[in-house]
Formats: sequence, C-alpha cells, structure tokens
Amino acid sequence: MAQALILDAEALNALAHPGRRGVLIERARAILTVAREQRALVRVPAPVLAEVCRGPRFDAAIHHVLAGRGIGVCELSRAMAERAGALLAKARLSSQHAVDAFVVATALEFESAVIATGDPTDIKRLAGGYGKVKVLAL
Repeated sequence: MAQALILDAEALNALAHPGRRGVLIERARAILTVAREQRALVRVPAPVLAEVCRGPRFDAAIHHVLAGRGIGVCELSRAMAERAGALLAKARLSSQHAVDAFVVATALEFESAVIATGDPTDIKRLAGGYGKVKVLAL
C-alpha cells in the first residue's frame, strides 16, 4: 500500500481546463506538486470520468492530463461499489452522492490518502471517522 492523492471531478477539471477554473487551477497544481514531491500515487476513480467526460471536444483535455501527468484511473470493482454504498448509508446520503462515495472508497484502498475536492463538505461527511483520509478543498 502507498500514499495517494485522489482527485475528484472538480480537481480533474481544474487541471484539464485551467482557463475556466480561476484560482482552483492554482490550488490543484500546488496540491499535485506536493504529491509528486512526496512520491504519492495520483489517482482518479473511474466514476469521476462520468462526471467530466462530455465528448471528444472536452475529453481530449482530460485524456491529456491523465496521460501527461501520470494520473492513473482506478477501475470500479464489486467490492468498491459495495464499500461506496456502505459509505452512503453510514453518512445517510442519497445515491445523488454516489461519485463522491466512490472517491472516498478509492481513498480507503490506500495506506493513507489525500482527496483534492471542490466539494469538501460532502467528502468530509463520507470520510468521517477514517483518520487515514485527509480532505483538501480547492
């Protein structure tokens, strides 16, 4: 197991579309730089791609960031889906927050993890009680 930086949709979008993200891009880049300096793995849960992929016109930038910055995509498994469901139940959140739950479930796969997010309130609610997961707001 290793230390990881997990990117949610807002963090990935900030890196892929810097001109549209203002100050978020600066924070996302800074977080990514620190992760690289600490030799942390940088990962995006596969369900996050459903939030950011919107066709070839937009997807090229996403694919460029993933490949160009060595960001891996964590595939979805049955165990991961069940863990995300359990996190939703524990936090008493609806399936509207499923992708956020997948972000936290992915973070829990690592020895320690930092989640870079544009939605710290819901992510903190889902990650509550798991000391090995830290949440950084963009």
